Amino acid sequence: MPAGRSLTRKSARELAALIRSRAISPVEVLDAHLDAIERINPTLNAIVTLATEQARTAARAAEEAVVSGGKQGALHGLPIGIKDVTLTAGIRTTFGSPLFKDNVPTEDAEVVRRLKAAGAIVLAKTNTPEFATGANTVNELFGATRNPWNPELSPAGSSGGSAVAVATGMLPLAQGTDFGCSIRIPAAFCGIVGIRPTPGLTPNYPMPLAWDPGQVHGPLARTAEDAALMLDAMVGFSRLSPISTAPPWSSALDIVERTADMKGLRVAYASDIAGIGVDSEIDAVCSKAAEGLRDLGATVEPVPFDVSEGRDPYQTWRGAWMVGQQFQRMSMLAQFGPNLKGNVEAGLKVNALDLAKAELARQQVFHRFRELFDKYDVLLTPAAPVRPYPVTMNFPNEINGKTFENYVDWIAPAFLITLVSLPAGSVPAGKTKDGLPVGMQIVAPRFEEPRILAVAKFIQQQNPIGTPPDF
Repeated sequence: MPAGRSLTRKSARELAALIRSRAISPVEVLDAHLDAIERINPTLNAIVTLATEQARTAARAAEEAVVSGGKQGALHGLPIGIKDVTLTAGIRTTFGSPLFKDNVPTEDAEVVRRLKAAGAIVLAKTNTPEFATGANTVNELFGATRNPWNPELSPAGSSGGSAVAVATGMLPLAQGTDFGCSIRIPAAFCGIVGIRPTPGLTPNYPMPLAWDPGQVHGPLARTAEDAALMLDAMVGFSRLSPISTAPPWSSALDIVERTADMKGLRVAYASDIAGIGVDSEIDAVCSKAAEGLRDLGATVEPVPFDVSEGRDPYQTWRGAWMVGQQFQRMSMLAQFGPNLKGNVEAGLKVNALDLAKAELARQQVFHRFRELFDKYDVLLTPAAPVRPYPVTMNFPNEINGKTFENYVDWIAPAFLITLVSLPAGSVPAGKTKDGLPVGMQIVAPRFEEPRILAVAKFIQQQNPIGTPPDF
């Protein structure tokens, strides 16, 4: 394997350590990933904008800091991707919309500023559906992103570009956003780790709806430890966000690395928390991975946990949220793509009584989870109830021969966690017989991100899936 390719297969922690020790330089790391992008991206279309010159300038400065003993953050010299709905100063940010095809922000989103402060180098913007609306990564401006395990299939969305770039080694780390499933299911379909943090841990500025607990920033990485490394750089109190809060732990990575086993951990496994069914092979893979935690000292108990009563409240909340997100662009409604336009139009039909009813039901669902976590430390469930579907489909429409009631029902196992403001991660739990990755969703009480990633670490260690085919 050429030296450059070996670098792009190393973990972010390995690369950071090699940079610190001067075994490799940030410029070498950058060049290796640029080579990978040149080789792989034309087939998979994960990266839509490259900031090569800005990244090269930053890599040279990072190299000088290493040589001179200057300041070095935890992500020093690592090239990263930023989802194309997140503002990047001086780097095109289109929101996946033809209406903003030439938009170049003058400021970084707060999460990007933090990643840069930790030493990361923004190399690429990753593909997303228009304004992150949809669970398939396709838009009129850039086209479809393809799954690295089979390019005829979808990587899901809306952080599909980030997930594909990381899974293939085009980038060691990438940022995503998650409202319904947008970090977790792309991670599951692409065979990597992603986590949706507790709302408030990663400041959302300058997203619309400053008090919104729905859409959050999170990391996508190839290992649980790398996800913890990136999460540590993203979290923390910010006066820019009215719901911002500091984590009750100083370092997720430190906790994940120090967790040596699962002794005493109380694990609940539920096949179908959304009442929509689950592909039997996916359930079998996830159930086996959950049972494997017994070998590390955990107690694992299958539970009949069904919170499908949260599906309708989520739809109501999501509808109002769509209107709020696009309120300042309502004059452009007729120019939006069909997915985005349809979602906003549906949201315009939501009234105050609908919202009040949904909020009451939402509260009841939250207490169902609270009662579950009185008995168990984590809930494990399939991250997606279906396997990756054809990239030409907007979304899957049935499971086990049963047609979904609503086109977003297939992501209900993920969006029910969003509904109640809990953190959740996705980790590879194995593969299907035809070689596609299967993701396990790990849910825990608020602010338990280190525990989620520690469990992810052991599931990944016990169920290695390898890497996608090289392109």
